Amino acid sequence: MCIKHQLRRSFTSIATAASEFPSLSSSTYTNYLHYPRLLSSCKHLNPLLQIHAQIIVSGFKHHHSITHLINLYSLFHKCDLARSVFDSTPNPSRILWNSMIRAYTRSKQYNEALEMYYCMVEKGLEPDKYTFTFVLKACTGALNLQEGVWVHGEIDRRGLECDVFIGAGLVDMYSKMGDLKRAREVFDKMPKRDVVAWNAMIAGLSQSEDPCEAVDFFRSMQLFGVEPSSVSLLNLFPGICKLSNIELCRSIHGYVFRRDFSSAVSNGLIDLYSKCGDVDVARKVFDQMVDQDDVSWGTMMAGYAHNGYFVEVLELFDKMKLGHVRINKVSAVSAFLAAAEMRDLEKGKEIHDCAIQQRVDSDILVATPLMVMYAKCGETEKAKQLFLGLQGRDLVAWSAIIAALVQTGYPEEALSLFQEMQNQKMKPNRVTLMSILPACADLSLLKLGKSIHCFTVKADMDSDLSTGTALVSMYAKCGFFTAALTTFNRMSSRDIVTWNSLINGYAQIGDPYNAIDMFYKLRLSAINPDAGTMVGVVPACALLNDLDQGTCVHGLIVKLGFESDCHVKNALIDMYAKCGSLPSAEFLFNKTDFTNDEVSWNVIIAAYMQNGHAKEAISSFHQMRLENFHPNSVTFVSVLPAAAYLAAFREGMAFHACIIQMGFLSNTLVGNSLIDMYAKCGQLDYSEKLFNEMDHKDTVSWNAMLSGYAVHGHGDRAIALFSLMQESQVQIDSVSFVSVLSACRHAGLVEEGRKIFHSMSDEYHIKPDLEHYACMVDLLGRAGLFDETLGFIKVMPVEPDAGVWGALLGSCRMHSNVKLGEVALDHLVKLEPRNPAHFVVLSSIYAQSGRWADAGKARSKMNDLGLKKTPGCSWVELKNKVHAFRVGDKSHPQLESMHFLWNTLLEKMEKIGYVPDRSCVLQNVEEEDKELFLYSHSERLAITFALLNTQPGSTIQIVKNLRVCADCHTTTKFISKITSRRIIVRDATRFHHFEDGVCSCNDYW
Repeated sequence: MCIKHQLRRSFTSIATAASEFPSLSSSTYTNYLHYPRLLSSCKHLNPLLQIHAQIIVSGFKHHHSITHLINLYSLFHKCDLARSVFDSTPNPSRILWNSMIRAYTRSKQYNEALEMYYCMVEKGLEPDKYTFTFVLKACTGALNLQEGVWVHGEIDRRGLECDVFIGAGLVDMYSKMGDLKRAREVFDKMPKRDVVAWNAMIAGLSQSEDPCEAVDFFRSMQLFGVEPSSVSLLNLFPGICKLSNIELCRSIHGYVFRRDFSSAVSNGLIDLYSKCGDVDVARKVFDQMVDQDDVSWGTMMAGYAHNGYFVEVLELFDKMKLGHVRINKVSAVSAFLAAAEMRDLEKGKEIHDCAIQQRVDSDILVATPLMVMYAKCGETEKAKQLFLGLQGRDLVAWSAIIAALVQTGYPEEALSLFQEMQNQKMKPNRVTLMSILPACADLSLLKLGKSIHCFTVKADMDSDLSTGTALVSMYAKCGFFTAALTTFNRMSSRDIVTWNSLINGYAQIGDPYNAIDMFYKLRLSAINPDAGTMVGVVPACALLNDLDQGTCVHGLIVKLGFESDCHVKNALIDMYAKCGSLPSAEFLFNKTDFTNDEVSWNVIIAAYMQNGHAKEAISSFHQMRLENFHPNSVTFVSVLPAAAYLAAFREGMAFHACIIQMGFLSNTLVGNSLIDMYAKCGQLDYSEKLFNEMDHKDTVSWNAMLSGYAVHGHGDRAIALFSLMQESQVQIDSVSFVSVLSACRHAGLVEEGRKIFHSMSDEYHIKPDLEHYACMVDLLGRAGLFDETLGFIKVMPVEPDAGVWGALLGSCRMHSNVKLGEVALDHLVKLEPRNPAHFVVLSSIYAQSGRWADAGKARSKMNDLGLKKTPGCSWVELKNKVHAFRVGDKSHPQLESMHFLWNTLLEKMEKIGYVPDRSCVLQNVEEEDKELFLYSHSERLAITFALLNTQPGSTIQIVKNLRVCADCHTTTKFISKITSRRIIVRDATRFHHFEDGVCSCNDYW
């Protein structure tokens, strides 16, 4: 049925407007024959409107001029005006109908074009070959195969199929709709095939599953005497890109080089080489072009972006600006992508300004990567503002902003936009769902993930490989491996990414056995592992602490050629460090044929800390900055424990200043590390200040502060903070209980400790582990409640470990309980036969009781087992340098001055009541020799050195690797009183703050 359109602009309004246009000379219109010539000269819309108005006023109506008007309006995409001209013409001819169909097709109003065709047929006009040429283009544009087949039938009924233009149109239509069988049938029937028909077939075959046929067709057309055009090559290039055949690229390049083709072909070659992975040759083609235009620059930038050469993209952008080359949509998109991947916000803003100047920023193709750039550079509010202001937001834009927010760590905002998208009746596609599923995983929203899974099943998307892989990954990251495996097993096809989702998922939740098992299954399948697989398998070896397995995997990595992959290398460094092979980790890190990145530096810093090399960790941090690598939040989280371990307060403060300067202070993980660092450096007031000023505290923040109070012996403050934690509805975990129980044991708060321990299971339903039991044994044992302690150990639901028996042995030393100490050692020898510390503690208990023979036997047994006591070591930080002293150290250049000062202090101490506690010397030697042993303890050497090299009245801070002995504890109290100094000593268990002859531990340690 023919539907009559309403006139969208009346001729009356055009005629009325005629007077508003600059007047044309009346003599110009004296002869109507001048109108066709004037219409042919129109290059802009305004003159056309003037002439049209004059034609209306003059009443001139000529068939050729009307056709010309319709064609011109269609060129300016003013189909409403073209249609008004058509509708005002009584009994329009076939030529006018064809012109109107063509006008709609030109303006991409394909359905309107088809409607015009049906109206034409209904009016009884016979379509000709031109009609069908335009109608076929409309069917092609609308991707309406059903209509196309029907029109083909009409063409065939009229015997027009062999017409070269119609035949080419049919081939083009079927090719673009993927029906290559029909396209080939039409092509083979054509008695004469021109270059357009060949080009249409090549274009269709290039997009097919077997693009090799396109190459064969390109060769065949030359054998049939048809000279390929620029379009032939441009249609062939996508097929070669699919094949990724660099030799074919070079062959085609040679063909182009021997002929004179337009710059469009050179631009196509740039794109071809880039997509086949040889971006260097693409750049040579670009550099050798004589007539580079904005398309050439945009294509080269897109090629660099496609291959991950983001620095080069931005360099080309700068050159474009200097050369005043127009920034087009392609170059803007590539530049935004590069700025986003480089996280270069300033450059992104510069590109944004250029896009505004060139008026391409509002185009949805440019606006989408623009908002993604802001999101990836951390400007989420700006990204959302741009998104909300974007006209005609399509599904691509929604999916892009959601994916960008998830990738940059804003899953909540991504989910909010996903909900808004649904509210606006936008139906998500596969890309949208693949973008939102990681947000479900990041937030552990398993219920929402399941809902999305149901949607994919109903929408018949679950069979898609990418969607299935995203679902497997989501379930794995949520720890729901039953569903992950079910989804995995139901997938009809799997690629390496699917396998990696499971392998990495198991490794990330700390299940190395299943990770390794899945890896073995992968090896038995027909799919080869990739670098991403190894990034999951290597950490599994680290979790198993299996150096042999890790070394075997390393060998496989070398064999498969993945060793140069930065992510794989970083995983190997981490694995070797965690398996105790630090030299191997250092060797990999220092290999000159590898390029280190920020992650590599973070891994080696953490590796040094894991192996007790705090000084090397700090040195690596400084070297990292010297080599112009920018520390990130992970760097600081890795290096701050080194400052804490060494109690390097000034170094820690320098890190803190750097954190503020680089904008990481608001990062919760960094804030937690700073709280811990200051507490372990003896600066508890700094820890409290940081804790109180934190905007976003998590459970770890509270635990760090609790631990700080515990290690400084502030039991009451720890309990008060724990109560506040409960009132604030903060999630309390097992670590919270370890920290507060440690505070109780250091402060001797027995009753409070009992209540807190029982509340674990009664109120919080947290099952105590061995660390909690060890705290309680230490708490009760220190209080001398040995009967209760033994009873507590007997009713433990788990077998006591070395921590529990070690706590009991330590309590026995405190109370000189020889009998129970021997019981504890019997268990410890079975659990940790190679630990000399247990024999040393028992020997100390014997010595305190005067049982020197038994003390000697304990030491002899230790020697017989080949065990050596860890020598005492103390260190002090002065003027940004750490000075270390071992027990009996005689190598220090200031030793003579230190001895003189010690003798002076000793004389003053003896006058006010100091008596050496010789029981602290475990060897059975003369009493005078015992005193000499005491005087050479490492902390005394460190204190005398600090007194010599610091200003009077300043605080001295010492760190010792072992528990401070009773005599050194007494000595330090006396020294603090004599020198009027505040002395802070951190030993292996806690802090001691000495001031005016008193210690903060109240002699309870």
